[in-house]
Amino acid sequence: MIMLIIYYGFIVIIAFNKAWLGTLLSDAGVTTIGFPIGVGVILSAIALTGIYVYRANGEFDELNRQIIEESR
Repeated sequence: MIMLIIYYGFIVIIAFNKAWLGTLLSDAGVTTIGFPIGVGVILSAIALTGIYVYRANGEFDELNRQIIEESR
C-alpha cells in the first residue's frame, strides 16, 4: 500500500506539475528536482522490499507454522 502511494504520487506530480519536476536544484548544476525524487521512489521500493522479506522470513513464517500445526 505504501509503495502504491509513493509511486502513484510521483505519477500524479508528473501529470499535473511537470514543470516543477524540471526545476533545477541549483543555478550552476544540471540536476532537476525530479531526479532525486525518482531515485527516492526506487530506493523506497528497495527498502520496503527488504522490510517485507525480513518480516516474511520471521513473523510470517512463524504464523504459517502455527496454522499448519493447528490444522493437523
